[in-house]
Amino acid sequence: MMIQHPRLKALIFALLCAAPLLGSVLVWHRGETVLPLAVYGVVSVIAFLLYWSDKHKARTDARRIPENILHAVELAGGWPGALIAQQVFRHKTRKVSYQVLFWAIVLLHQVFWLDQLFLSGTLGSVL
Repeated sequence: MMIQHPRLKALIFALLCAAPLLGSVLVWHRGETVLPLAVYGVVSVIAFLLYWSDKHKARTDARRIPENILHAVELAGGWPGALIAQQVFRHKTRKVSYQVLFWAIVLLHQVFWLDQLFLSGTLGSVL
């Protein structure tokens, strides 16, 4: 299901990016590393380009990018770029099995960063 209102899409995207962005900035501020912030940016660009390429290949009947590759890039931090690409290219938005795993990946990132922000990473020590 695609949301039709651009402002609502932007708001949802901003809310989804809030915890990873704040968590990454907090980690950087503590002097630990800027790596999470950089990874999200770089891997999101890669995800966006992969979606663009896969959409192009789908239109030209060329060999497609395997879904597990797309999901691996999303899991590595590229889900924001993938989400934007899904909306821009209208790609992978109707396949329910794909969307279920995509949103599970987004949820996993949210839980990780909310744990870092509010529980000081205690979920990681429990698991």
